[in-house]
Amino acid sequence: MSKADGDPRQRRPNIVVQEMTEDTIKFVLTGTDTSIANALRRVIIAEVPTIAIDLVEVIENSSCLCDEFIAHRLGLIPLVSHKAADMEFPYDYAGDDETVTDVPIELRVKCVSDQTEDVTSNDLMINGDYAQYDTVKPVHYRPSKRAFGDATASGDPADGSKADGDKHPILILKLRKNQEINMRCVARKGVGRDHAKWQPVATAVYRFEPEITINEDLMATLTEEEKIQFVESSPTPVFRYNDQTRKVEVNMPESYTYDGECVKWAEDIGKPGLVDIRAKEDTFLFTVESTGALPPETIVLNALKVLDAKLEMTKSELDIVKSEMDTAGVE
Repeated sequence: MSKADGDPRQRRPNIVVQEMTEDTIKFVLTGTDTSIANALRRVIIAEVPTIAIDLVEVIENSSCLCDEFIAHRLGLIPLVSHKAADMEFPYDYAGDDETVTDVPIELRVKCVSDQTEDVTSNDLMINGDYAQYDTVKPVHYRPSKRAFGDATASGDPADGSKADGDKHPILILKLRKNQEINMRCVARKGVGRDHAKWQPVATAVYRFEPEITINEDLMATLTEEEKIQFVESSPTPVFRYNDQTRKVEVNMPESYTYDGECVKWAEDIGKPGLVDIRAKEDTFLFTVESTGALPPETIVLNALKVLDAKLEMTKSELDIVKSEMDTAGVE
């Protein structure tokens, strides 16, 4: 029997990308239900591997921030994680080659001027001995002069470049004259379910696509001014007033936020049922915003691979149980 002739209840999920930028992807998931949509969302957040600073050895810290506070801030700096797929989880690896689990990073800055020094992610030194992981670096990384070993040098980018738009380095702490910070760090592969610092996304949400139906008979009883007021009652451009046809039309249904303002406006003027808005239970509008560790499309693709592997494992276990029940003659 072909797939086309299979169980008519079988769902065939489909994804259509609506918008994609350097940091964000918006797509529509159809042909499935809430269980799969929420499973995908949770996998995106908690099970796509990235790289983050996991261990911090404090050699010197005369700043006003305590060791643990700085270590926590270091861990939350997003690191570009293209090489995460080539690394091993430290708790799964039993070998002696630390280069497959650890990426050493150092932070050494000393303030020698009378001005307050900002210590940023540009000051992190990526160990050059780990050339295979040269892409493991903070997002928007432009190494400063201090990142090449001179703790008292300027914090400006070594290549003389300036900040590009809003792509500024991440502030770690500030130092006053004669204050110093010297730390050795180890970045490792991990997933968000172990700690939030390994989450590849800042936002991963979905909402149901709305199905909007206007009662044309009731709408025809409104004056032109009331129709315009109805359109403006929605805080998002869900509707528009067509000056030529003098009718209210559905403009951008995907912008509806389930605020209920237009429905409430209709009820307030004594026109309940003027518009009917229902959620399509098999259509989900996803918005995924990356932290910069991975491109948003890579995050979604990796999440789908993880989800597929989990479903395959579940199917294999069920097949084993079914085989054992058949052998035992249990129906």
